[in-house]
Amino acid sequence: MSDLSAFPITTRWPAQQPDRLQLYSLPTPNGVKVSIMLEELGLPYEPHMIDIGRNETWTPEFLALNPNGKIPAIIDPDGPGEQPIALFESGAILLYLAEKTGRFLPADPVLRYETIQWVFFQMAAVGPMFGQVGFFHKFAGRDYEDKRPLERYVAESKRLLGVLETRLAGRTWIMGEAYTIADISLLGWVRNLIGFYDAGDLVDFASLVQVPAWLERGLARPAVQRGLSIPLRP
Repeated sequence: MSDLSAFPITTRWPAQQPDRLQLYSLPTPNGVKVSIMLEELGLPYEPHMIDIGRNETWTPEFLALNPNGKIPAIIDPDGPGEQPIALFESGAILLYLAEKTGRFLPADPVLRYETIQWVFFQMAAVGPMFGQVGFFHKFAGRDYEDKRPLERYVAESKRLLGVLETRLAGRTWIMGEAYTIADISLLGWVRNLIGFYDAGDLVDFASLVQVPAWLERGLARPAVQRGLSIPLRP
């Protein structure tokens, strides 16, 4: 049996199955990237629900795993050299799991780096911009009298959707016929923008053709459906 006692987070969220990968997360657009990936891979894992509404990511135990205080994070008891490894940042976790299993990341070096660049596109652009739309349209920012921030983030989000629309023309997935971590990184964010954030009209989502069809294909995958609700909220 694996010994995870060196990781302080296990004192607050004990591992019932320490031989399995431990997932510390919440079904947010960033969190579901990893749960979807794990469901697609069929890897055994144990999810732990981290309540960001109760500031659980700022507890000493969680910060010992991720000093940036964000979900998701993992501990893999079967890491490189058969030693445990702890990771945070959803993009890094996707890349790690893809390389660990040899799945959802092309082996060809050119295609591999092309896939990674689209994951970085999500991390650096889509996530931050869509998240700001959510803040200024649905959450506290909607009460701001100055609407210029919302207008700025809406315009940028529309531009980013246009980038995706162009990329998906003639393609089933971001990388063509192969479903990859690029798709997994983006699905939750596009879904959230038009769903939970209710910003579809703001970004003219109905005017797009390729992105909605891609989103529908992605959401139809059984592993994606399962991953979208893991960890279960109380």
